[in-house]
Amino acid sequence: MADGDVPERMQAAAFDEFGGPEVITLRILPVPEIADDEVLIKVWTAGVGVWDAYERQGVLVPEGAAFPIVPGADGAGTVAAVGSQVTNVSVGDLVYVAATTRPKGGFYAEYAVAKAQYAAKLPEGVSAQHAGAMPTDALTALAGLDALDLSTNDWVLIFGASGGQGHFAVQLAKRQGLNVVAVASGPEGVALVTRLGADVSLDGHGDLTEVIARIREVAPDGVRGILAMAGGGTLDRLTETLADGGVVAYAHGVQPEPRERPGVPVRAYDGVANPGQLQRLNDLIEAGPFEVYVAETFPLGKVVEAHRRLQTSFPGKLLLTVS
Repeated sequence: MADGDVPERMQAAAFDEFGGPEVITLRILPVPEIADDEVLIKVWTAGVGVWDAYERQGVLVPEGAAFPIVPGADGAGTVAAVGSQVTNVSVGDLVYVAATTRPKGGFYAEYAVAKAQYAAKLPEGVSAQHAGAMPTDALTALAGLDALDLSTNDWVLIFGASGGQGHFAVQLAKRQGLNVVAVASGPEGVALVTRLGADVSLDGHGDLTEVIARIREVAPDGVRGILAMAGGGTLDRLTETLADGGVVAYAHGVQPEPRERPGVPVRAYDGVANPGQLQRLNDLIEAGPFEVYVAETFPLGKVVEAHRRLQTSFPGKLLLTVS
């Protein structure tokens, strides 16, 4: 069923060939039709993530997608229509969606279709204006903490803590009763993770010997797990702070890929969008104030600039405003 005023056509950002940011252009496309197990979302905002760049480059294309491809793996908005089998959300609900499979296009459009199982009602405490930037990175952060499987009061080191996934991981780790060492990027990153509740906030661009000494001071027995949002030499040094039996976990796509070393097991993970994980995420979010930190917002017409900004460094997330 629909709310009756869904148009036949919509504005969308899409591409007809793989390539750089400039291949994405604004055009008018048909509003996609929904199947029985799908929802139609009137998109308010869409996240801009590295996976969108991979999609644009042809590296990570959703199964079943055909040109013109509308990118955008995650977003938020109101439910405009639901298929006959949908029970978890209703027309008019404000929802967020993380959809890795989206053969009918993504969230860089006024309307987007997703399977209902990828949609969840927006929890209390998340800004409706910023919600579109949350889903994929927040679910990935939750999967990373699951991969580490730590106990209350354990120390976790989050490397890349001021980034998109990292700043969610800091907040979710604190809600799970963990002690958090946040290694962030620069003074701005350190200020962000401190505000978000990290027990110890350190600048990964600073003197690494001092950083490691500080971690050893607060966690003399070592950290039980490292959540790595980036790889490379800094991460290699930080693994010196692991306790015996400690684990490194990283999201697929982290480059360079963290490598196994004697006594340092490495686990890769992916974010999972299903009703159970979405409910867990909502429960954790509603346990206290939760911030989706948006570094910069772009209107849909500036999508090329947003993808160029994606190639630079910034704290938090980038956001597209659609309607």
